[in-house]
Amino acid sequence: MTQSVLRERTRRGFGRLVDRYLDMPEPVTFDIECVRDLRIPMRDGTVLLADRYRPRGAGSLPVVLLRTPYGKHKPDIKLFAGVLARRGFQVVAQNVRGVFGSGGEFHAFVHEKEDGLATAAWLRERAWCDGRLATAGASYLGHTEWAIGPYLDPPLEAMCLGITTSAFPAAFYPGGVLALHNMLVWSSATGTQEEAPLGGLLPNPLHDRRVQRAMRTLPVGESDLTAIGRPERFLREVSAHAEPDDTYWAPIDHSAAALDMATPTSMVTGWWDIFLPWQLRDFAALTAAGHRSRITIGPWAHDRNALKATLTDHVSWLSAQLAGDMTQLHQSPVRLYLQRAGRWLDFDRWPPPQSVPTPLRLQPSGGLDWPEPPDSTPDRFTYHGADPTPSTGGPLLLPGEVRQQDNTAVEQRPDVLVFTGRPLPRDLDLIGPVSAEVHVRTDSGHGDVFVRLCDVDRAGVSRNVTDGILRLRPGAPPADADGVVTARVEMHPTGYRFLRGHSLRVQVAGGAFPRYARHHGTGAPAATAVACRPIRFEVFHEPGRPSAVVLPLMTAPGPPGGSEPA
Repeated sequence: MTQSVLRERTRRGFGRLVDRYLDMPEPVTFDIECVRDLRIPMRDGTVLLADRYRPRGAGSLPVVLLRTPYGKHKPDIKLFAGVLARRGFQVVAQNVRGVFGSGGEFHAFVHEKEDGLATAAWLRERAWCDGRLATAGASYLGHTEWAIGPYLDPPLEAMCLGITTSAFPAAFYPGGVLALHNMLVWSSATGTQEEAPLGGLLPNPLHDRRVQRAMRTLPVGESDLTAIGRPERFLREVSAHAEPDDTYWAPIDHSAAALDMATPTSMVTGWWDIFLPWQLRDFAALTAAGHRSRITIGPWAHDRNALKATLTDHVSWLSAQLAGDMTQLHQSPVRLYLQRAGRWLDFDRWPPPQSVPTPLRLQPSGGLDWPEPPDSTPDRFTYHGADPTPSTGGPLLLPGEVRQQDNTAVEQRPDVLVFTGRPLPRDLDLIGPVSAEVHVRTDSGHGDVFVRLCDVDRAGVSRNVTDGILRLRPGAPPADADGVVTARVEMHPTGYRFLRGHSLRVQVAGGAFPRYARHHGTGAPAATAVACRPIRFEVFHEPGRPSAVVLPLMTAPGPPGGSEPA
């Protein structure tokens, strides 16, 4: 047997294994050719490198473009390209500016519009491209799609968007607070990927420990020195521009332009993904504007499980939009997984029309119930940035720390208020946006309001379901005559079943560190603040000031005074 025959059989065998694992439809071909390191010139003369995958001997075909900062050599890119090419597609995987051999300097997010448009124009001029373009990818790759999708003329044929958003800056500063954990993890990874073992393909526990230690470093704007031993551009920028009304990141927010885009879009996200609220907002805005869109929401975080679902979605959407194969499009516009129920559900829109926003109110003495609270005195606690209230679980980038975790230790701290409902007499389903409205007063007007909804099981273990944060500043939001402000906290949407016998619990705290940067209590800029002073909180739950979480119940609440939804 010749070496070429052996290689061909090995390639075919591996392709079959991958397709079987991913539950892919039958391939068109296993005979794939790959041209490495195409040199694509940008408008300023910089050259970016790309690989082209296609069925061998095919004529002019549409191009599916993937633009990545992580290296076109990475296994996930090769897997994506191989799966798509075996289905008859032509794929171009390009390294963005300044990474893994592409020219210029990597400046996170900044060059993707100009370079993406130049790449699209170059591709359309190739004889092997029939003029039709589509885009695909997840996370940052999704940003590179949004950076060109609303602006191309003629438009893209299709966009496939996994765990991403058109409004990346919103995820940098949820509720006006620097998302320290995710920003430091990502910037440290991209800042060292080319010097990491095998280009970042292997785990690096030493690097991870340094990043964890760097999260406690002050000032935040210099935490990169602890994490990777040198300044990292994105970390410096994202911490320096965390203050209100800073427009530095406005050019990379494509949410407004997206509304005028007619390209059919397919999206995949997860209940524990870091971009979930904003991707759902993208979907709702596009469908409201009459665009063809669909979304799948699974039990995933920002991880490889989501990437598997993303690839499956890509194949069916591209088959429909580029090849006219509609057999895999028998899906409702919204398909979601109901956590703790083990069920997939289909709806015509987001949020589901059956979902009823219903306030669950904080009560005196740590209670939690549907009726209005009686007259009561406010609950008090003190937050101090020198010993910031810790976070556990939630939507994070580091594996092993995400999703639901035991919140027992956090709930025992004196700087966390805990409100618990009675055991449920029947299952309770939540599907839709979640928010909180907390009437609060601080001694300085400064502070962060962190609200978390938890599921307390029959054994008393409390696990987080969803949460959100809002930064208070003097005058924003405005205070009443008593200095009390109404903090409206956007929490992550959820699809979750609270089981019979479980209880709902709400935490209210002054922070969640290191997921969010600590509040210093001084009003000093996040990038440079070092000193901390305590912040004294009062949380009100009384007639006229009924603090509550607003839950998307799939059933309406019971009559006034009832203790359970009907």
